[in-house]
Amino acid sequence: MPGGNAAPSAGPYAQDLTACFADAIGARGLDRPAFAEALEKTGPALAAIRAAHEDGSLPLLRLPGTRGDLPALARTAGRYRARFDRVVVLGTGGSSLGGKTLCALADHGFGPRSGAPRIDFAENVDPDGLDALFAALDLARTGWLAISKSGETAETLAQLLVVLAALAARGIDAADRVTALAEPGDNTLRRLAAAHGFPVLDCDPGIGGRYSALSATGLLPATIAGLDATAFREGAAAALDPVLAGAEPQSVPPAEGAALAVSLLRRSGIAQTVLMPYADRLADFARWFRQLWAESLGKDGAGTTPIDALGTIDQHSQLQLWLDGPADKLFTLIVLDRAGTGARIGAALAADPALAYIRDRTIGDLMAAEQRATAEVLARNGRPVRAIRLSTLDERAMGAVMMHFMLETMIAAHLLGVDPFDQPAVEEGKALTRSYLAADGRAP
Repeated sequence: MPGGNAAPSAGPYAQDLTACFADAIGARGLDRPAFAEALEKTGPALAAIRAAHEDGSLPLLRLPGTRGDLPALARTAGRYRARFDRVVVLGTGGSSLGGKTLCALADHGFGPRSGAPRIDFAENVDPDGLDALFAALDLARTGWLAISKSGETAETLAQLLVVLAALAARGIDAADRVTALAEPGDNTLRRLAAAHGFPVLDCDPGIGGRYSALSATGLLPATIAGLDATAFREGAAAALDPVLAGAEPQSVPPAEGAALAVSLLRRSGIAQTVLMPYADRLADFARWFRQLWAESLGKDGAGTTPIDALGTIDQHSQLQLWLDGPADKLFTLIVLDRAGTGARIGAALAADPALAYIRDRTIGDLMAAEQRATAEVLARNGRPVRAIRLSTLDERAMGAVMMHFMLETMIAAHLLGVDPFDQPAVEEGKALTRSYLAADGRAP
């Protein structure tokens, strides 16, 4: 990996911007005075974050230090873990991506952690997908979470109505099988819950869906999966604490990341940002970031386009374009020290001379070599590469990097002059969808 000049570690991660500057990668890199100028401009954003934390106007910022809501989540999670073999989360966008990202820590892709139910996320309304899900379920051993902050998300409500019909057809009472999460007040999801007798947990109306992973929205599924909700918030606090302590921007990794992205956009036309973790359990994290960055910053002609990728897989599908196509991308690689980990490839089975390079090496050695090679070849070809190194991949690390990118997004929004918390363009499509269905019961 390109090394040197790494930012001080904020708890379980460290950020290294070395291979983003012209003195390291050539003319396509950022010159340091331009970066310093942008970094200085993050000061007011950091001050605004501190003020919002102090006065409570941005509840997201209070979550890392909050513990009072966790016992209730633990009780619900304990009931689900004791009663169900599978749990299905109904939700879409921010109501599912955060929880899905957290739950991935307990599932390497081939099954849940021992003692935990399998957790599925029904995010779409593809009829074939929903039919296949129901065909695979034993409804008598399945619990459901219906998550919609507003209580009005069309996809989630439609999914829930299908579930309620299926339960009724089997004579199964929804009251002890379903839990809803919605903001307080009168909304459709809460009315459905009242009509069918199942409980509702509150979503804080001051925390938007794409920022809600560390609230009940993400932490309830994660706790059902057997993960430590407190540790997620402790990690988030590690990323937030330097901001709250009044650290200078150069000592705040999210401020550096925001200054980097906006400077590269304005100075070098870098209009796309690729996030590529080298860990299967972070694949959903990259998708979570994609929504966070796109929906928060893509306004009034501003923003950069996020691209999610996964190492090593996307070295075989996108690296050709990245190296030999348009030089319009910033690359962020999330890496762990994998050397010496995993299964070892025995010398006897790798006797073929063509396998000498991997003989007596571990799978982790191959991963470590590939992530290093990708970073170096991108830098050699003048592509800016940021490295985020995790000491380990656990709840604290996940909480820290999620808070890092939430803060980075908020600070980048300040530099771009947009509101990171609304999504006015999305609302137009929602309204049009409802009008089509209301007109004749089907889309044209």
